[in-house]
Amino acid sequence: MSQLRDHLFDYLRIRRSLGYKLERAEKLLLQFLVYLEERGTEIVTVADTVAWARLPAGSPDWWAFRLSAVRGFASYLHALDSAHEVPAADLLPRRPPRAIPYLYTEAEIAALMAATGGLRGRLRQSTYRTLLGLLSVTGMRAGEAIRLDRHDLDLAHDVVTVRDSKFGKSRLLPLHRTTVTALRRYLRLRESHQRATVSDALFISPAGTRLLYCNLHATFRQLRRDARLDAGSGRCRPRIHDLRHSFAVRTLLDWYRAGDDVQARLPLLSTYLGHAHPKDTYWYLSAAPELLTIAGQRLERSLGGRP
Repeated sequence: MSQLRDHLFDYLRIRRSLGYKLERAEKLLLQFLVYLEERGTEIVTVADTVAWARLPAGSPDWWAFRLSAVRGFASYLHALDSAHEVPAADLLPRRPPRAIPYLYTEAEIAALMAATGGLRGRLRQSTYRTLLGLLSVTGMRAGEAIRLDRHDLDLAHDVVTVRDSKFGKSRLLPLHRTTVTALRRYLRLRESHQRATVSDALFISPAGTRLLYCNLHATFRQLRRDARLDAGSGRCRPRIHDLRHSFAVRTLLDWYRAGDDVQARLPLLSTYLGHAHPKDTYWYLSAAPELLTIAGQRLERSLGGRP
């Protein structure tokens, strides 16, 4: 079975050289190999893959995700030895629709930041208030923000560096002076904390360690409840990632209202957000009814009444 593990490490190395991180996929694939080892088999079959994918009690979405992790590895193995079977992409289909972005108003963002006052400890309050503010004005991914180190901030030049994000990309984000002021205020409090030197992370927990992704989402759910933000529908629930959606849509709305050439400027937004492909940014054009309305009105003006 060591040969399968060798193939796995080669597979991960190749994919990561292309910019994929595969942290969760690596854990799942190692679990899958343990499953095969327990059965004494060295060949990946569709039957074993589906049986393993459906082992945990969970949703079809989670089963499909587990299957997709194995499918990429199985395709790699099949190219080396045709005895390995590759499960079909739709064998365990996920629920089709993606979540509808919850577009925060400025008042709702202010309510979320105000809700941090209910958290225990001054440092924790300031950490989450500053973090939410940074996410809302930069469109940064939550994972990118908690990976920031102190040296990623260049407050002398009003810029933050987002390093090694999705697909290995890094980018510079300019900061407004008010954002710089808020970050300076947070840094002063952070440095006065007795455990501030435990980690180089910009945003730290009361223990002085880097924030964990799971704890960030748990705290955000608490803040969302305290701010009394309700779901728009079953598929439209306020998530921390929607601060990024809201930033993108606000930017597009500002461009439309200013009469800018949105088509020409869209690649700028794509680069700023760290999207791998411009098509990922185009999706925001259909994310808000107000955007569609403004785009439709501009089209009507350009047609000049022609059908």
